[in-house]
Amino acid sequence: MSPAAAEAFDALLARVRPEVDRRLERVWAAELRRARRHDRGVVPMVRAARDLTLRGGKRFRAAMVVAAYAGARPRAPLEPALQAGVAVELLQSYLLIQDDWMDGDDTRRGGPSVHAALERTLGRRAVRARKGGRRLADPAHVGAACAVLASDMTWGLAVETLASIDAPASRVLAAIRALCRMHDDVVIGQQMDVLGHAGDIETMHALKTGSYTVRGPLLLGATIAGSSQRVLAALARYATPLGVAFQLRDDLLGAFGSTAQTGKPEGGDLREAKRTAVLVEAERRLDARGRRVLGRVLGRDDAEPAALAAAREVLEACGARGAVEARLSTLCGRAERLATRLPLSRGARAELAGAAAALRPRRGRAERGNPRQGAR
Repeated sequence: MSPAAAEAFDALLARVRPEVDRRLERVWAAELRRARRHDRGVVPMVRAARDLTLRGGKRFRAAMVVAAYAGARPRAPLEPALQAGVAVELLQSYLLIQDDWMDGDDTRRGGPSVHAALERTLGRRAVRARKGGRRLADPAHVGAACAVLASDMTWGLAVETLASIDAPASRVLAAIRALCRMHDDVVIGQQMDVLGHAGDIETMHALKTGSYTVRGPLLLGATIAGSSQRVLAALARYATPLGVAFQLRDDLLGAFGSTAQTGKPEGGDLREAKRTAVLVEAERRLDARGRRVLGRVLGRDDAEPAALAAAREVLEACGARGAVEARLSTLCGRAERLATRLPLSRGARAELAGAAAALRPRRGRAERGNPRQGAR
């Protein structure tokens, strides 16, 4: 990738993030004002979802929306694309809230996940109350129930934000449909992941992650711009390898990344025994000893740091990490080449080529804490 493409992608993120963050702050400020008119238990729920949304995140998805929109309509005002980017980031928060609860993760983006935060506030308050002479559910149950409601509220905000953009009604309707398709794809992919039924892990990645990380945001931006089916099809082709690459990058970080990079405890995917691409490769390669070493960590929240280090070593030694990194590099290279042929403006082609190259594995830099690979 040329230095110009790398700079274009970095500049895109630098432009989009503060603009989207300001708009997200306004959305949540309005929702908090509304919440204060109701029961005192509503405000902590809204605040927890707001805090997660505003705490970190590169706004990669919003940048994809803006790149596609501006690439199709270089001279058009960016406000519709920025608002659509806000909707996608709210969708991301909704999904993270539920994902953290499903996985039992108490940390996200360097702070408490929403169900953990609400367990400490509303959960502990609720068990001290009495209803019909009986104690309410335990704090963890209350926290989880309130988190589910917080995620539902956040999804509603995403749809409302997208429905309110200043664009022709036909484009807004098509954009809402695109957002709903993103949502449905993620649900299908998540169901496959929860049950461990994914025979082809890359198909699951394309549904669970690629749909709302790359393909969906790009198609959303192009749809709002009024792009032709030819443009939409070209963007979908580019997004296919990049969406899988994004999840493979996350799989590597989940096994080998630091807390500074992920915003979660080290080795979280291993401790949770998530069926990631790294573990799929390991299953094909590990000998009996390696399986025993890895088994001391898989599914064990209390695994010692030494056991985690040993598990990482066997994943390296058997070639599982190298195989995933090689596949990630291949997918990024394919996306870079497709980006150069997109029927978009020259600047957008450079930005999207830079987005693909930024996901390439760079072992030395990643282990020092690549700023492009921070918490989602």
